Amino acid sequence: MRPPADLAGRLRAARLVEDAAWHTLRGGRSNRLWRVGARVVKLYRPGGRVSPLFANAPHAEAAVLDHLAGTGLAPRLRGRIWTPAGDCVVYDYQPGASWRAGPAPVGRLLARLHALRGPALEADPGGAARLIRHTRAMLAACGGAAARRLAAQAPRPAAPPLRRLALVHGDAVPGNVIVTRDGPVLIDWQCPARGDPCTDLALFLSPAMQHLYRGRPLADAERAAFLAAYGAPATRIRYRALAPLLHWRIAAHCLWRARRGAPGFRRAFDLERAALRRGV
Repeated sequence: MRPPADLAGRLRAARLVEDAAWHTLRGGRSNRLWRVGARVVKLYRPGGRVSPLFANAPHAEAAVLDHLAGTGLAPRLRGRIWTPAGDCVVYDYQPGASWRAGPAPVGRLLARLHALRGPALEADPGGAARLIRHTRAMLAACGGAAARRLAAQAPRPAAPPLRRLALVHGDAVPGNVIVTRDGPVLIDWQCPARGDPCTDLALFLSPAMQHLYRGRPLADAERAAFLAAYGAPATRIRYRALAPLLHWRIAAHCLWRARRGAPGFRRAFDLERAALRRGV
């Protein structure tokens, strides 16, 4: 997909990209992405979020990439600029491949991230009541028998909001983990928050998200290896308590996307719902 006519000129004038060919990058579900030499140009979709589950905030992405400079957790930020075509964030291209196998390094990566203090971001303390309200709103927007059945299956774990919030990626799915020579790196930071680290764990462990990004859910041994590598016993205990509710919300998101014709999301919904029945 070609970039808007004046975008390249504006970015060159701001010295954010060199005079090089623009190559479309695949995989982003929310925004338009190109590789330009050694940089990635992300042009944000006008109008904000494209799903009730995932925000789409260029200012938050730029703030987090700047905050994480030198940690090896994320690409290096080169700049953010507004253009008539939309907000643009430019950062270093991260050589490597999307994660496919070997969950332990991803567990350690998320543990490092969650141990950091983040910049000023939207706070989402989570908790059962907040998750239930959010999920019910998504299902109400879906309509239909499947949404009504899922709404009737709301889990009721006893999990209060967190008092100590962590820096969370917000979209820690396999496609946003790039495996490099130096270990995994997280990309696509458009929905970070100060929140509950269990949300990141649930997204990576989600059968739906694993199916969408690598074609199959994790095996039981892979799930166990990921959680063992993550460590943080208190967070793992909280995740186990919240898992039915977190995966119920992911199932609602998949149904919401399927209702709007997004490819692959009906199968993803079926997988997440089946996992809920087995007792994720």
